[in-house]
Amino acid sequence: MADKQESTSAAVAEASATSQEVKTNGQATEAPDSTESKAETADEEGEQEGIDALFPVTILLPHEPNKLHIMVSSQEQVHELRQSIIEMPAAFQYSCFHLEHAGERINDFIQVSDIKGVGPESEIRLVEDPYTEKEARIHVIRTRDLIGAAGDRTDTLHGVLHGISLFDNVTAASKDGDNVQASVYEFDAPANPSAALLPKEEEPAPKTVKSIALSPWNPPPYHLRQKGHLLYLLVTTNEGEQYQITSHVGGFYVNKSSNQKFDPLPRAAPKGHSAHSLLKLMKQISPSFTESFDKLLQWSSQRDPMATFQMTNAIPAAPWLVPSSSSALTQHSSDITRTQEGYLISGVDNTDTLRDWNEEFQSARELPKETVQDRVFRERFMSKLFADYADAAARGAILVARGEVTPLNPTEERDAQIYVYNNVFFSFGADGVGTFTTEGGDDAARIATGKDVNGVRLVNQFDIDGLYSPATVVVDYLGKRIVGQTVVPGIFKQREPGENSIDYGAVEGKDIVAADERFVDTFAKLSKALKVKKHPVWDKDGKRFDLEASVETKGLMGTDGRKYVLDLYRITPLDISWMEEVGSTGYEEQKDSDYPHRMTVLRPELVESLRAQKWAEWVNAELAKRQKQLSDTKAQSKDEASEKKPADASEKESEDKPEVAITEQTETTGTEGENPSESKEDEGAEAEVENRIDASAFQFALNPDAFSGQVPQTDAEKEELAADEQDVRNACTYLRDSVIPEFVNDIKNSDQPFPMDGQSLTRMMHKRGINVRYLPKVMATCDGPRLQPLRDLCIQEMVSRSFKHVAGKYLRYLPMPLTSTCIAHLLNCLLGFGLNPKPSAEVDESMKALYPEADLAFTDTTPESLRAEMEEQIARRFRFTLESDWHTRIKHLQLLREVSLKLGLQVQYKDFQFNAEQSKPEAAKVAANGTGNGVNGHASGESKKKKKKARDGSPASVASSTNALCTFTADDIVNVVPIVKDSAPRSAISEEALEGGRHSIMQNNRKIGQELLLESLSLHEQIYGILHPEVARAYSNLAQIYYQLEEKEAAVDLARKAIIVSERAIGVDSAETLSFYLNLSLFVHGSGDSKTALSYIKHALDLWKVIYGPDHPDSITTLNNAAVMLQHMQAYHESRLWFEQALGVCERVMGKNSLSAASLLFQLAQALALDNESKAALGKMRECYNIFKDTLGPDNNNTKEAESWLEQLTQNAVNIAKRDKDAQQRRLRAGIRFPTRNMALGAGTGTVEPAQPRGGKTPAIDSRSIDDLIKFIEGSDNQNKSTKKRATRGPKTRISGSN
Repeated sequence: MADKQESTSAAVAEASATSQEVKTNGQATEAPDSTESKAETADEEGEQEGIDALFPVTILLPHEPNKLHIMVSSQEQVHELRQSIIEMPAAFQYSCFHLEHAGERINDFIQVSDIKGVGPESEIRLVEDPYTEKEARIHVIRTRDLIGAAGDRTDTLHGVLHGISLFDNVTAASKDGDNVQASVYEFDAPANPSAALLPKEEEPAPKTVKSIALSPWNPPPYHLRQKGHLLYLLVTTNEGEQYQITSHVGGFYVNKSSNQKFDPLPRAAPKGHSAHSLLKLMKQISPSFTESFDKLLQWSSQRDPMATFQMTNAIPAAPWLVPSSSSALTQHSSDITRTQEGYLISGVDNTDTLRDWNEEFQSARELPKETVQDRVFRERFMSKLFADYADAAARGAILVARGEVTPLNPTEERDAQIYVYNNVFFSFGADGVGTFTTEGGDDAARIATGKDVNGVRLVNQFDIDGLYSPATVVVDYLGKRIVGQTVVPGIFKQREPGENSIDYGAVEGKDIVAADERFVDTFAKLSKALKVKKHPVWDKDGKRFDLEASVETKGLMGTDGRKYVLDLYRITPLDISWMEEVGSTGYEEQKDSDYPHRMTVLRPELVESLRAQKWAEWVNAELAKRQKQLSDTKAQSKDEASEKKPADASEKESEDKPEVAITEQTETTGTEGENPSESKEDEGAEAEVENRIDASAFQFALNPDAFSGQVPQTDAEKEELAADEQDVRNACTYLRDSVIPEFVNDIKNSDQPFPMDGQSLTRMMHKRGINVRYLPKVMATCDGPRLQPLRDLCIQEMVSRSFKHVAGKYLRYLPMPLTSTCIAHLLNCLLGFGLNPKPSAEVDESMKALYPEADLAFTDTTPESLRAEMEEQIARRFRFTLESDWHTRIKHLQLLREVSLKLGLQVQYKDFQFNAEQSKPEAAKVAANGTGNGVNGHASGESKKKKKKARDGSPASVASSTNALCTFTADDIVNVVPIVKDSAPRSAISEEALEGGRHSIMQNNRKIGQELLLESLSLHEQIYGILHPEVARAYSNLAQIYYQLEEKEAAVDLARKAIIVSERAIGVDSAETLSFYLNLSLFVHGSGDSKTALSYIKHALDLWKVIYGPDHPDSITTLNNAAVMLQHMQAYHESRLWFEQALGVCERVMGKNSLSAASLLFQLAQALALDNESKAALGKMRECYNIFKDTLGPDNNNTKEAESWLEQLTQNAVNIAKRDKDAQQRRLRAGIRFPTRNMALGAGTGTVEPAQPRGGKTPAIDSRSIDDLIKFIEGSDNQNKSTKKRATRGPKTRISGSN
């Protein structure tokens, strides 16, 4: 497999180099042929290696069924083969064993390809090993999990219902009902968070055993340890029999002990049972075990395996809405072994889990990365290491926040205290020692820690040889920010007098600067990657030092001889334009109205974007020079003709995809990026060599210390600094004048998805290099009704962030048992003021007595004071002033979700009542829409009786000890989970394979492209593990590519996996999960299963109501797609209802006269015609025609097509009207009166042919004008214009009347 990876990487390089040849050198006409031949050769080689890489082997087992067959990969590690074996049902009982081949023991840490003589159809023997105490403990844990005896676990990190997936429930619902039921959807119904976010209660799993626990006789005494006794267990079977079991080095057996008597020797027959595996022993002692275990396996197989696998490489997503504690989903069960798991996992001394994190990380960085095989192993090892560290650091941070870890310096102030737990160094993200006094104090320190973890992640991504960084995790928990870092060797070392504690960068503030020459070369590589220039800084004495990085970025030579980089919070320049705007350029004392801190730096994405733009400008200038030179040389006229086309292509490429152009240009120059094979092809082609652009002449770098208080000493230095500062100003101008308007314009033109919530909005902004502080600038750029939802989303994001800061202030030093009361009261002030305008915090008096020093300032908070604090935060942090009535226009449910996600809240589900004048059903509706009938969200017209009934039935009224009803109570705050930010980099090699596959497919090398895509998928799964956010995104990307390649079955399978992994790793209601559901619906529909596709769309719409509320701009396309699916199912009436809903949303969001509305009117007219509503179809098509004519002009193709349809529909309507009129006259003459006919039924169906307006023979078009025809249809016969109501189960239609 390693050879396969190397060959595919070589194929990527060949395909890439050849495509560059075609782009830059138009004369090389033989390039396409050579590309094709190379691709075919590489494809054949890769195919052959793929066949050789996977082969079947037979595993010989010591017990029945005695053998099993398994496919292995030559690249696979033996310990991975072991894992594959024990995951097969026939080998569940084995955990302590080794493998043998040809009588020789196989090392677990070598590759399968390294086993001598192993090949297809080889036999590998599984040999049971003697147990050690550790192996016995692992075996007991594994057996408990396998047989369903582990019970529920209360995890402080993961929270309630962590890592759940709803996909199976959604899919199962699609199997019920017919096509008509599949189309039914209550568009105007309020959001139902319970149905959209919570899993359904299921039948409990079959019980195989009552309990497996450690015996009270455990651990074995000394003399029995000498005889091989390891553990003593107590098992109670389903039959009620209790067995004392000895775990021995040779296996497990039933002993003679009882609860009163200790005798761990084997019991005599017939009750004496023994086995190497505890699972096999269970089958011997319990007659019903085998049957119940089979039922358990069958029960487990009903769910997708990916929905049940344990997540090991990522922290599972914790839902913000959870069932009540009385729900079967969260039922707490009795399990004595739950308290014993700490010992079973870690041993009696807890030494099994203690790790030297720093040494592990730095040793992993030093692993070889020369070959593809080396890179895969290295990245996989580091990915697992980062995941383990993030888990350990987050758990430690929670204990630190709760005060359960003793500080190393208990005499210091609370914010200055530091901790070491589980070999992780913890400190608070606050200015406890005055480091950031001039930068903004606690606010600056908090921002610096967040910037630092991003900087460490970036350095890890660069993977610079010889440069090391401490693994960093930032945890936000109950208002506290805690930083967990690996302990750098030597950081606490006492230095000699006169010796600096830092070897490179600022030592004490900026007064002392160190510049150890040993760091220059390594930091030069870092600065080049960061687009940072070498620049001078000055110490307090005016002495100049030329540094490669920001003066704030520090280098430390560890006692292990490694060069560490620390404090990466200032890797980019300050945003001087913002600082000047808010008046925080100086270092004077902060005022309350000032911006909270001076850590306003530009984002690395912006610097990269600016570099790409500068590169494009430089390339265009160079190409213009080259064109001018060519035009001046008549002798090279032929070359000029052939050069012009690729030059233009290169120019376009550099404009459209500057990042790709940089790589391509670098690789096609005669510099270090040149490919040797390409050079051979270019030998003798002097014209081609001459026309290459030397990329080494392009320079771009910024000074990260511009505007940071540096004082140059000479005029030349002042000039240099002024030039650097101007470059930074230009970058700030580029952000404001180009990046932000382009970002908004792309959303307006649907060039990128419309954000659904605050998380998706900030992620999109960050990707473009826009800081969140620019939300008001984004709002100011929005114009027109199309972007009103974006403005509302920006306001909601500012409001939720301000609440997070205010809540953090109250929670920061509050004792843990009082936090639920505090959070509930603040939520009542924010969201429940409509139900109770004067909520009061109910603090348990006994708790007050226990914590006499607790700051209970939150009890004085009122809705008015909270709003004032939030408005002050928004004014300070965003320089934006909210309207005075902003709180009456909030979307309650959506804002609750936003603040819950930002604070890590897990809120108990109930029918939240946000307003006083609503009954329970009204409460749910307002929760979904954010507003009632009035502007302030209050419903009107409710009787006092209904109000009283609503109050009496509310869960809050039961919990409250007073008569005042509140939306939230302390019991509603079930849990708080930490918000974790880690420094783990993305896998480079898996992304390279993905891009290589895409590139090959674009070059029409489909076979090699698909091979690379499969390789990318395999690499993603190997490196990250299956359950990881990056793997979900990879699944989704590959699904879209495969669907475009007409590999629909593969696309559907990958899209399903993307949803399950996304639900578990990102969140069941994340914006990404919703988009994955929409993609899957399209893929499933394309595969012919429109009914199932509709169920996925309906679930996505349910999620949309919770995430955003009604009328999201992108939902127009989704509703339109669903309508088209229904047309494919020949459900024409139901299809028309969905088109009408899409049109309604479009008119509300984009305006009635928008082109989007016209397009939907066109489709709706066709749908109405198919539904035999010819009169309504005519009216909609006329509206469409008028919009197209007024907006695009009468000569536009869209206008002409609408006109053609209008003529056809008019003629059809005239024919139907004439027929109806004649029939009516005949009835009148016969003396029989019937209701007028407004719907064409029966014979009318054959007259409407919307799909072929010009095909076939059609009646001659009436010579009268369209207006006259419509008058004739609607009024000349004095018919009643009321529309006959069609009996249907569908949702209430919204049809605007026809003219």
